[in-house]
Amino acid sequence: MDYRQLPLDEWNESHVKCWLESIGIKKEYVEKLCEEEVTGPVLREIDEPFLKKMGMRRGQIHILMCKRSQLLGQNSEMDSTKAMNDNITVAGVLDNSKTKSKRKQTKPKEPDSSTEEGKSVLQESKHTQPDIKPISFQDGASKPQCSGTKNTVHLLSKSKNTHTCTMKAFVMDDPVEPLHQSSFRPFNSDNINFKYVRNTVLRPESGIVNLIIPCHEYKSFAQAALLDRPRLQTKFASEVIKFASACMNLRTNGTIHFGVMDRVANEGWAHGQIAGIPVRDKDMYVDALDYIERCFEPHVQEAARHCIHPPVFTEVIQADSCEQYFVVEVDIEPLFNIVKGKIFQVCLPRFDEKANKVIMEKDKVPFQRIGAKSEPVTNNYLVTFIQELQERDSRRERAESSRHDNQIDEPQNLGRKLSVLVTDGKNYMNNSLWYILVTNKCGEEDLKSINFLLHMNIFCVFDFDEDSGVSGLYSKYKECRATTCHFLQDYSNDSKMSTAEFQKHLCLFVKKSWIFCNGRSDYFGNEKTCDENTWTRTKRKYLKKAVSFICDELLPQGSFLVLFLLMSPVEKPIVDTFHEFYSEMHGMEFIMCVSESEENYEKWANLAQASCSLETLEQRSIVGMKLSHVDATIQSMLPSTTTTRHLPVSTKGCCALPTLEEEKLYSLEILCADQCDDIKLDEKEIQEIDETFYRGKKVSWKNFWLAENGLCGKIIEREACEEVSKMLNDLVHRNQFKYSVVKLKMFHQPGSGGSTIARQVLWKQRKNLRCAVVKTTYPAVTVCQQAVDFRHYDERDCKNSLPVILLVEDYDEEYLDDLIYSLTNAMGPNKRHPLRPSFILLCCKRSNAPEKHCKDSQQDTVAVTHKLTDQEKKQFRAKLKKFEDQPDFKSEYILTFVLMSKEFDTQYLTELVKNILRGIDLSSRETSLMRYVALLNFYVHNSYISLSHCEAFLGLGAYQVITRSECEFKNQDMTRRECEFKNHLSEQARLIFIELRETTTYLSSIQIIHHLVAKEILNQLSGHRPQSEIAMELLQEKAFLHHRFGQEEFIKFIRNLFIRRDKKSRGDNTDSLFSPFIEHICNTENSEKAIEVLKYAYECLGKDAFFAQQLARLHYNYEKFEDAKLWAEIAKSHLPNDSFILDTEGQVYRKWFSIRVDKRSDEDTPEDVIEIIEIALKAMKCFRGAQQAAKSEKDSMNNAGYFGEVEVGCRLLKLLSTLDVFPENAKGGHVELVQYLLTDYIPEGIRKSWGKLHSRLKNLRQNIYNALDWISEDLSYFQTDKNQADAEEGREEQVHNPRGWLKRQFKIYAKFFSSELVIEENYAGFKTQLIRHMNICKYGGGNVTTILSFLSDSNDSKSVQNLEHIISIYSEDPWKESLEDVDLINYILCHFTLACLAPNSSKLLDLPKLRELSKRFFQMKRRAFPASAHFLLTFLYWPDPALDKDSNSDKDCILRSAIDTMKRLHDIKMKNIAPRKKKIYTHFFLGKGYGLLKFIPKTKIDKLMRGSLDERRKNWQNGQVWKISEVHNVLERVVGWTEDGRIFAKGHSGKIPILPLHFDSVPPGNENVTFYVGFSFNGLVAHDIRVKM
Repeated sequence: MDYRQLPLDEWNESHVKCWLESIGIKKEYVEKLCEEEVTGPVLREIDEPFLKKMGMRRGQIHILMCKRSQLLGQNSEMDSTKAMNDNITVAGVLDNSKTKSKRKQTKPKEPDSSTEEGKSVLQESKHTQPDIKPISFQDGASKPQCSGTKNTVHLLSKSKNTHTCTMKAFVMDDPVEPLHQSSFRPFNSDNINFKYVRNTVLRPESGIVNLIIPCHEYKSFAQAALLDRPRLQTKFASEVIKFASACMNLRTNGTIHFGVMDRVANEGWAHGQIAGIPVRDKDMYVDALDYIERCFEPHVQEAARHCIHPPVFTEVIQADSCEQYFVVEVDIEPLFNIVKGKIFQVCLPRFDEKANKVIMEKDKVPFQRIGAKSEPVTNNYLVTFIQELQERDSRRERAESSRHDNQIDEPQNLGRKLSVLVTDGKNYMNNSLWYILVTNKCGEEDLKSINFLLHMNIFCVFDFDEDSGVSGLYSKYKECRATTCHFLQDYSNDSKMSTAEFQKHLCLFVKKSWIFCNGRSDYFGNEKTCDENTWTRTKRKYLKKAVSFICDELLPQGSFLVLFLLMSPVEKPIVDTFHEFYSEMHGMEFIMCVSESEENYEKWANLAQASCSLETLEQRSIVGMKLSHVDATIQSMLPSTTTTRHLPVSTKGCCALPTLEEEKLYSLEILCADQCDDIKLDEKEIQEIDETFYRGKKVSWKNFWLAENGLCGKIIEREACEEVSKMLNDLVHRNQFKYSVVKLKMFHQPGSGGSTIARQVLWKQRKNLRCAVVKTTYPAVTVCQQAVDFRHYDERDCKNSLPVILLVEDYDEEYLDDLIYSLTNAMGPNKRHPLRPSFILLCCKRSNAPEKHCKDSQQDTVAVTHKLTDQEKKQFRAKLKKFEDQPDFKSEYILTFVLMSKEFDTQYLTELVKNILRGIDLSSRETSLMRYVALLNFYVHNSYISLSHCEAFLGLGAYQVITRSECEFKNQDMTRRECEFKNHLSEQARLIFIELRETTTYLSSIQIIHHLVAKEILNQLSGHRPQSEIAMELLQEKAFLHHRFGQEEFIKFIRNLFIRRDKKSRGDNTDSLFSPFIEHICNTENSEKAIEVLKYAYECLGKDAFFAQQLARLHYNYEKFEDAKLWAEIAKSHLPNDSFILDTEGQVYRKWFSIRVDKRSDEDTPEDVIEIIEIALKAMKCFRGAQQAAKSEKDSMNNAGYFGEVEVGCRLLKLLSTLDVFPENAKGGHVELVQYLLTDYIPEGIRKSWGKLHSRLKNLRQNIYNALDWISEDLSYFQTDKNQADAEEGREEQVHNPRGWLKRQFKIYAKFFSSELVIEENYAGFKTQLIRHMNICKYGGGNVTTILSFLSDSNDSKSVQNLEHIISIYSEDPWKESLEDVDLINYILCHFTLACLAPNSSKLLDLPKLRELSKRFFQMKRRAFPASAHFLLTFLYWPDPALDKDSNSDKDCILRSAIDTMKRLHDIKMKNIAPRKKKIYTHFFLGKGYGLLKFIPKTKIDKLMRGSLDERRKNWQNGQVWKISEVHNVLERVVGWTEDGRIFAKGHSGKIPILPLHFDSVPPGNENVTFYVGFSFNGLVAHDIRVKM
C-alpha cells in the first residue's frame, strides 16, 4: 500500500525508502538507512548524531530533518482525518445501523437514500469492480487490472476491506501541502497539452454568469469510476444529460467535471479540489452519450447532439507519481441558431439492481440552473418557464454578438519584461551573474539569433538535442567559446571526490560545461538517445544528481539564473529538469523561460505546473517574442559587446585575440592593448569603482582605464613603480644575463601598494609587450604551456616574438622555481642565444622585511614599504586634499588611502578604529561576524569569508530553507535577495569590510580592508576576552562550518589559523614552531588553553590527523610526553603512511629521551635507565618508519627520519658510555661498551634486566651507519650550500649547514669504535676492517660528503694533515689488499681532494695508478656500484693531455657508461618535487693542467669571488662568476658542438654527451661552442655555453 495512506507508525523499511526518495535524499544514504532497518517508528525518533555516525553529509541531514518535522505534523492531522473518513466511507457502503449512527454523529449532513444523490452513493458502493488498480495508459488504450471475474463482482463488492482500500487508492489520498489555485481548461478546447495538477483547487461551482462564460459543476465520481461498464455509463450519462438540459434550457455555456470534489464529497477534501479518476476505457465515456437519443425528445435530439460536446479527458499530473488519472469534462454550448425556440426535457436513465438492467424514468422533465445546481423545473413554474424562452434566446443572441465584437488585446511589452527579468531592472546585465541554459533542438533559422548566448556568462548548458554538436546550438557555440562536453552521469561523482577536486575534474569555471542530456549523435562512444520512458528510468537520477551538485555545492542561491530556452516541441525530460531546479532553488525567483512558440510554451507550462502555478510561470516567461528580437534586446543590455580584443606583435602592429583563443589560456589573466575600451559604465558605477579602490579593494584594470581617460582622479605612482619600469626596460633592451627567463622581484609590506605598483607596470607596458597575470591556482606546467602559447600566438616568427611579462603574486618559492624551470625547458629547444628574454617574471610578494630582501639582491629586487618618500608624501597630501574638498567627505570612506598617507602610524590607526567602533553593539551577530573575520584576516594571510557564509550566519533570507509551497504562497513576486547583503550591515561594518571575487569560482566574499586594521579591530572588540574564546565560538558556529558553499576554502583558512607556521621564506617575520595564533595563546594565556583550543578544533573539523599531530608537538614542547605520545598515535592511526606524522612520533620520543637524559641524577634506578634506553630505541624505530614512508612518497623528499635517527643514536651511545656497567679503561676508551655492541658479549649485571634490549642495542651501530650513509649520498647529489642568514640567526645546523653536521656526527659516532683495544684477538679479521673504517670515519674519510667537505674548511693545513692520515691508514700497497667497494671509492676520492689542497703531497698516487685501482668499477659489470664510483670514473677517464695522446675507444666506452649509469641512478633518486630542491651540485670543474691537478673544486672558485656568501651565490645564479678574470685563469674552456639542442665534446676517439646547466643557453641547430665542464652526480655539466666565433 502507498505509504501516504498509512500512519507513520505503520511504515516499514520500503515505505520509509519511498518517502526518502520523494524528498530528494541521495541514493547511497537511502540504501544505508534501509540497511539500518529504519521503519516508521524509528524515523519518528531518529536524530542528527545517528545520521552523522552513518556518514550522512550535513546538507542531506538538514533537508531530512526539515521534511521529517513537516511529516510529523501532517501525520497527526492525517490520523484524525483518516478516522473521520473511514466512518464516512463505511457508512456509504454498508447497510449497518450501528455504522450509520456513528456517521450521523460525525457528519451533520449525509446522503439520504430517499434522494437521488443518496441513492447513487449507495448503488455505487455495491457494484465496484474488485481490486482495480490505476495504471498508465497510452493514447487512450486501457484495460482494467482486475483480480476477479464477472461472476464474482457482486460477492467481492460486499467486502468492506476491498471497498475501503479501493476508496483510499485514489480518493482518500489526503493532500500533504497547502492547496494551490488552478485554472480551468479553456472552454471548447481539446488541447492535449493542457494538464491539471492533483490536489490543486478549481474555483467553486458556479451558476450563470453572462451565458458565454461557462458555469461549472463538479462530480468526484470516485466510486462510480470503478463500476462496471453499464453502471458507469448510466451514472455518467445521467449526470451529463441533467446538467446539459439545465444549461441548454437557460442558454448558457457550461462544463461538468468528473474527478473534482463536489460539495457532497468526503470531508478532508476541499470543494473543487482536483483528484482525478482512473479511466480504464475512454470509449465507455464517449459511448455513454448515446443515451442522448433515449433521454431527449425526438425533435430536439439533433440539437442536443450539437450542444453536448464529446468528453474531454484532461490528464491529472502529480509530482513523483507514475499513476495516471484524468478529469473527464463535457462542455455544453447551446448556440443561438441551434437552440432557438426549443425546450429540452429529459427522462434520465437509472440502473435497476433488482432487474439488473437500465431503466428510463417515465416522465420527461426540463432542468434549469439554480445557482450552482441543476434542478428540475416544477410544474407550477413550467408555463412561465416556456414563455420566457424567447427572452432567453434574445439574450443568447446578444451575448454571442458581443463576444465577436471584443477588441483585440494590445501586444504585451515583452522587451521591458525581458529587460527586468534579465537585469533585475538595471541598465546593464550583471556580469558577475552565472547563467545555466536549458534548451532543446535548435533550428537552422534560430541559429542566426543566438549571438546573445555567446556574450553571456554561461556556467553550463543542459542540451536535450542529440544533434546539437552537428547542426544545433553546440555546433555554433563551440566555434566561439571554449567548452567541455559532458553527459549527465559525469556529474554523479561516484569516486567521491571532494567538491574542489570534482570541480577541477570537470573543468568547471574554466570552460563552459556542455551537458548532453539525451545522447549525442556525433559521439563514437555508447551514449545513445532514448525515448521519454527510458530516459526517466535510466537518466533522470543522473539529472537529479547534476542539479543537486550545482545548486547545493557549487553556486549559491542568487549567484546564477536558470534560463529555459524552448526552441522546439517540448518533451517530458526538459520539464523534469525544471522540476529539479525548482525544487533545489526553492521557487522561480532565479528561473526564467523564453519561447517564441506559444504552443511549445503552453505544453511546457502545463507540465511544469506540477511544481509551480501557471500564473507564476507566466510572470517569469517571455512568450511569443521572436528570437531575433530577444537576441537584439539582450545584446543591447550587455556591459560589453566587443567579441575581439587585441595584442601587440613584434612588428609593432597588433593582432586580434578572439574570445575562444583567450579562454584556452585560462590560467592567465591577459591584459590586452585595448583593455577596457569596450566597457559601458554610468557615473554611479565609476564613482563606486573609484571609492572601493581607495577604501582598500584590490586595484583593477578599470581603475587604470578610468584614470587614463580622465573619468576619475589619477592614481598615485610611487617611486618603486618607476624603479621597476627602469629595470624592466633594461632587461628588454639590454639583456645582460642572456637568459630566456628572467625575474624581477618586488617585496612589499602588506598594504603598501605593492600589488597596485605591479599592475601599474603592466598597464604601462600593455601596448609594447604582452602582459598577463598568472593564476597560481593552476599547476606551473599548465601555466608554462599556456604562457608559451600566449607568446607565440599569431606571431609570424616565433623566435622573435615579443617578450611576455608574467605577474606572479603571493607565490611560494617552489611554485616559482617550477614555473621558471618549465618555461626554461619549454623555450630551450627553440631559442638561439637570446638578445632579449622570452619571459620576464614580475614576482610580487608580501614581506615584513622587504629592505632585507632588496639588500641581499640589489640588481633585480625592489622593496616597497609603508614609509613614504618626501615626493610621495606630497602626492598623497594633494590627493587627500582633493577628497577632503568633496562635500560630505569622511576619512573613513577611504580608510586604506588615509592610513597609507599616514604611513600606517600605530597611534593614528588605533584612534581611527576606536572612532569607527564607537557605539557598536558588542552582543550582536554582526559584531561577532566582525570579530571572526578580523581573527582570520589578521592571522591567515589572504583569508576571506564567502558572502553566502555571512548571509547564513546573519540569518538573511537568501539562505533560509523554505518549502516549495511556502515559496509559492509566501511571496510569489520575490525580488532578488530581498535586500543586498551590505544593506543589512551597520555603518561600522560597511566601512571595514571590502567585497572580493573569489578567483576560481568568482563567488563573492568579504575581508577587512587591511590586516593591521583587522588586528586593531580584534584587539578592541575582544575587550578583556581572550582570543582563544573567540576561536572556540567560531568553531561552534554551524552556519560557518556546515555551510556548503565555499566550505573547502573556509575550512582551509580555519586549518591555517591553527596549523600553518610562519616562515621567513614566505615573507613572515620569524620561523615559528606553531601557528602565530597558537603561539599567541601560549604567550598571552597558557599552554593548557592552546591545547584545549586545538582539541576542540580537532573534534569540530572531523578529527583531522594534522590537528592531532600539532597536539602531539604542542604537548612534547611543554614536556607532557604521555599526552604527546597519545596524540602522535592518534595522528598515526589516521595517516599510518605519512612520513611527516611518523617523524613527529619519533620527535616525541627524541624530545622525551633528551629531557630524561638532561635530568639524570645519581638517584636514578636501573629501571629508570632501562626506561630511558627504551624511549631512545622507540624513537629510532619511529624514525626508521618515517624513512620507509618517505621513500614511497613521490612528491616530497623528507629526510628528517635519517637525521633524527642519527641524533638519537649518537646521544644514546654517549649515554651508554656513562653507565657504570660499561666503565672506561685507563686510556679513556670504552672497550667493554663496544664489545657489548659489536659482539655476543653481555655483562652479567645486565644480562637479565636488559633482556628485551640486547638484540636492538647490538644493531645500534649498523642502524646509525646506514642513516649516515644515506644522508651522505643525498648531500652529494643536491645543492646544499651554507645559508649565511640562517647561520647568523642560529637555525639548526642540519638545515643551514648539513655537510658540517654530517661531519660532526660521523666523528661522534666513529670515536666509540676506533680504539685498537676494542675487540679480543678471536675477532681479529673483523677487527682489522672495522677498526680501520672507524678510524677513517673519525678523521672525516668515511664517506664522499665528509671527504669533499675538507675542500670547504677554512684551515687547509689541518685538512691536508687529516687527509694524509686517512690515506696512511689504508695499506701502503692497496693492490695487495682487497678493499671493500666503499673503502676503495673513499680512498681514490681522498687523493683527488688532497691533490686540490696539497698537489705536492708525498701521499698522492698518480692518475695512472688510480685508474688501475678503479678497474673493478667497469670490469665487474654484474655488480651494482654506488653512484660515487661512476662519479670517480668521469674524473679518471676524462681525456688527459699528457696521458691520452692516442685515440682509445675503450676509454670513451668507460666514460659514456659511467655517465649513462649516473643519469639512470639520478632519475631513480629524483621525485616529483620542486626544481629548487633538486638542483644538481657541481663538485669540480675542469681546470688548466694535467693529471690530478686539472680538477678545480667549486670551493676554490668561491674563494676567487669577493663579497658575502649570499652575493657569491647570486653570482653563480646570474652567471657573473664567468666574467671574473681569476676564474678564466684557472678553468679550461672546452671546445664542443651542438646537435639539435644537445651538447657534445670530443672524447678519446668519439663524442661525449654533456648536460647543459641551463637548457635555454644551448643554441639551436648545429653550432660549434665552448664551455666550462663541471663534474656532478648527474654526469658532466656544461657551464657558460658560448658559440665559438
